[in-house]
Amino acid sequence: EVQLRQSGGGSVQAGGSLRLSCEASQYNYCLGWFRQAPGKEREGVATIYTSSGTSAGSTTYADSVKGRFTVSQDNVKNPVYLQLDNLEPEDTGMYFCAKGGLSNGYCSLRPTQYRVWGRGTQVTVSS
Repeated sequence: EVQLRQSGGGSVQAGGSLRLSCEASQYNYCLGWFRQAPGKEREGVATIYTSSGTSAGSTTYADSVKGRFTVSQDNVKNPVYLQLDNLEPEDTGMYFCAKGGLSNGYCSLRPTQYRVWGRGTQVTVSS
C-alpha cells in the first residue's frame, strides 16, 4: 500500500508547541501516532478512529502525553493532526503516523497493530 504522507515537526524549546499532520483517506480505520527515540523501541502516542459520521472519532492517548497532545480530524477529507503542546525534552524523537484496524473493538497503541506507515518526521525539544 502507499505510504501515508506526513508533514510538520521541527525543533523547539521546552514548553513550546508543534503540529504534525498525516494525510488520511477514506474512513473507518484507526490512525495512530507513534514515536521512536534513538536506542528505544517505537511507542504509541495517540490514536483516533476515523469516522464517516459528523461526530469526532474516539481517541486514545499514552499516559505520558495526556493533557499535552491532541489528536484530531476535522472531517474525513482532511488530514489527521497531532497537536503537541508543552513539549518536554523527553518528547524528542521521530514521529510516525500509521493506519490500522480495530483491535478488540478499539484502536490500539501497539505498533504491531498497524500496517501502513508514514516516513516519519523529526521532533526535537531542547531544554
